[in-house]
Amino acid sequence: MRNHVHLLLEVKATPLSKIMQGLQFRYTQYFNRRYGKVGHLFQGRYKAILCDKDSYLLELVRYIHLNPIRSMVVKGLEKYRWVSHLRYLGRIKDDLIDEELILSQFGRNERIARRGYEKFILDGLKLGHQDKYYEVKDQRFLGEDEFVEHIESIKEMEGPMLYEIPIGEIVKEVGKCVGVAGDRMHSLRRDRASAYGRGLVAFLARKLAGYLVKDVAKYFCREPMTISQGIKKVEDLLRRDKDLARRVELMERHLIGRGKKKYLISNA
Repeated sequence: MRNHVHLLLEVKATPLSKIMQGLQFRYTQYFNRRYGKVGHLFQGRYKAILCDKDSYLLELVRYIHLNPIRSMVVKGLEKYRWVSHLRYLGRIKDDLIDEELILSQFGRNERIARRGYEKFILDGLKLGHQDKYYEVKDQRFLGEDEFVEHIESIKEMEGPMLYEIPIGEIVKEVGKCVGVAGDRMHSLRRDRASAYGRGLVAFLARKLAGYLVKDVAKYFCREPMTISQGIKKVEDLLRRDKDLARRVELMERHLIGRGKKKYLISNA
């Protein structure tokens, strides 16, 4: 839009506050360098709304994509570069958009799914604005009352907490679980087993103790990008490998049992 941007994100291990901090900082640096500016670019803090994925996700996607037309910024989406519409249609390629979840709602065949998505978006122009999909509750939630109550109950039960756990303790726990010795993880040799071990250590260190990627990278004498890639590989494996998920959960319980509570994770 002319003075703001809408982002639809699914947050996993990395807190939203860290994602937005990095995004705003890097884009401000880029903008100031390009246009010879200094100082802040964004006015105030971002506004975050938690959406009920089951009931509201597709309508939210349609709202975001049609917003430039309804606000008379453009007449059509085909030539507008600032929405991901063409990415969902398969006409452009980039790594910013994970289209699988949305397109899967319209069919298993990719071509059929893209056509179904396009029809869904264009049908929204005929329907006009539907207030029920944009009534935000408590300025934080987009969903029915049951959804809001469910989220609040989860927050109370889980009590997200960070723990004081030295990285060395996490290395020992991972080593016992996957059979990769700590000295092997520190070795400068390149092998899959040690890289896998470092990825697990980094994943657990960030999730349980709040370590930054650069902290783990410094501990292992590696580049932060390498450690970040290792974390992503672990996250991908956890989604596919139920046995690994159980072993990681067991490691988490052992480490939490030995750790000291530090502070609550911000919900921002």
